[in-house]
Order: sequence, then C-alpha cells, then structure tokens
Amino acid sequence: MPRAKSGVKNTRSRKKLLAKAKGFYGGRGRLVKVANETVEKALQYSYRDRRAKKREFRALWITRISAAVRALGLNYSQFMSGLKKAEIMLDRKALANIAYHDPKAFSQIAETVKTKLAS
Repeated sequence: MPRAKSGVKNTRSRKKLLAKAKGFYGGRGRLVKVANETVEKALQYSYRDRRAKKREFRALWITRISAAVRALGLNYSQFMSGLKKAEIMLDRKALANIAYHDPKAFSQIAETVKTKLAS
C-alpha cells in the first residue's frame, strides 16, 4: 500500500495561509514558514489594537470636548459634572461630534450646564 502524505490537506492549509499573507513584503508573502510567523504576529497585533482603538478614540473625544469647553469658560471636569446635574444624557462620542460639527449647539449645551452649576 502506498504511503499517504495528506497532500491535498496540506496544500489547502498552505494556500489559506499564503492568502492571509498576501501583500506582505518579500518572503513574508511567499514562503510558508516565514508567512506563518508573520501572519501569527499580525493577528496578535490586530487583537491588541482592536482594544487599543477604543482607548484612543475615548481620549480623542475627551480632548475635543475639553478644547471646546475651555473656549466657553469651563473646564472638562466641571462640564461633565454639570451635564450629570442637568440630566443631559449624551455620551462623549456624541458630545465630541456636536462640538466638532455644530459649535453653536454645543455652546447652548454649555450654557445649560453653566446655569445648572450656578444654581
């Protein structure tokens, strides 16, 4: 009986791997051993950065809100405290979007917060 080398299975798995490595530089996209290492590392980076992305965007929103609020005479922590007191239920993403795209509406929100802080 001839020796079975599972050729079809191995070929398929190598083709799948090289498809994931498509576009990589040099041997990283052509050689199976090197491509395997590179693809594993790429998957680790993508896993890590899906989580880091959330932190980076939150920091961006806070920076944008803080800059918009400082121009109106408050600081970020006072503004967020006033939002809670005024029972305005907008998250940081929405607030940053309003501050960036519609400064007039944001200044109205800030005025509401100021009056709530004063009382």
